Amino acid sequence: MILNSPFAFTVVNRFLKYVTIDTQSDPSSETFPSTEKQKNLGRLLVKELLEIGIADAHLDEYGYVYATIPANTDKANVPVICFCSHMDTAPDCSGTGVKPLVHKNYQGDDIILPDDPSQIIRLKDHSDLKNQLGNDIVTASGTTLLGADNKAGVAEIMDACYQLINHPEIKHGKIRILFTPDEEVGRGVDKVDIEKLGAYAGYTMDGESAGNMENETFSADGAKLIINGLSSHPGFAKGKMESAIKIAGQIIAALPFELSPEGTDNMQGFVHPVAIEGHVETASIDFIIRDFDDAKLPGHADAIRKIADEILKNYPSSTYSLEVKPQYRNMKSVLDQHPQIVEYGMEAMKRAGLQVKLCSIRGGTDGSRLSFMGLPCPNIFAGEHAFHSKQEWVSVQDMQKAVETILHLCVIWEERG
Repeated sequence: MILNSPFAFTVVNRFLKYVTIDTQSDPSSETFPSTEKQKNLGRLLVKELLEIGIADAHLDEYGYVYATIPANTDKANVPVICFCSHMDTAPDCSGTGVKPLVHKNYQGDDIILPDDPSQIIRLKDHSDLKNQLGNDIVTASGTTLLGADNKAGVAEIMDACYQLINHPEIKHGKIRILFTPDEEVGRGVDKVDIEKLGAYAGYTMDGESAGNMENETFSADGAKLIINGLSSHPGFAKGKMESAIKIAGQIIAALPFELSPEGTDNMQGFVHPVAIEGHVETASIDFIIRDFDDAKLPGHADAIRKIADEILKNYPSSTYSLEVKPQYRNMKSVLDQHPQIVEYGMEAMKRAGLQVKLCSIRGGTDGSRLSFMGLPCPNIFAGEHAFHSKQEWVSVQDMQKAVETILHLCVIWEERG
């Protein structure tokens, strides 16, 4: 079936509402979700889903929103599919007091954000803006992030739910909806009930440019380097003190540029120090280690060890330890076993009139871990750009195309059930 209905999109109005709700997650928190305020958006989404007519929508104790759109097809063998987005925003930039602005009929000019005129979204710095001429661009006001990552995806899924309920001529199987907390701090699916979800395939709506389908992510480890120095009274420290703080600084300074985020691109992995704390006697450095090839991760950790070994030759009374923990793995190895999941996603975008590009993510999504939990789950564009920054933006028209893509996906799975 081809979708010919002129949809009355609700996506932009939903998005403008959702971004004003502060849902920033907190990596230092030990609670789940990491911030209670994430549930404020969850409660609103449940209310709206119930109003749409989705009777089982609910928020669980961990902050997850689950909902079901029942099948309306006579076919009995249509697989259950799930659409997923995360509700939290990144700790990197404030999400409090977001003031979204719609810049209509963009013509390629610089977009100066009014609450901080030093924040300027320039065409030369944001390559996808060249594809947005005549479109409507949504930004924040200059002092916060926007929250398009991933409230654009949330709004797109919510609008798609509205369209499916109000257009019963769109035949589909059973559809499951999942909104997650804490994706930005790496815990987005820690408490997901896969059995309860009961889906065969999933799609996260959390990608960048319209037409992008992502079937590959980094594989990821986290590492903590703990340095044990030797403390001494600074007035009598000559020949005695071995400062763990200074050792840590030398180790960070010795990391090779070609193994850093700022020195790599495309399919290259990296080692990245993300936090440091300590005192003269003890210091620690937290690293993230990333590569598309699982087999290269141990070598990246060894690079840290070799640098630490070399630096500590000058500090005979000091020691270190390095603890490495897996975080997530490249979802491609799972998705390659279910090629139709990606193929249907690409077909849906083509039916929506988009040029399709199969991409790799220099990062991760909830879909990375969901894939290894039994729910193969590639990532589809949501239209978000410059995420985690005050210059974050999204196009209204791209969000509408994402809604169309979701609807086409529902149709394709029903057609081929």
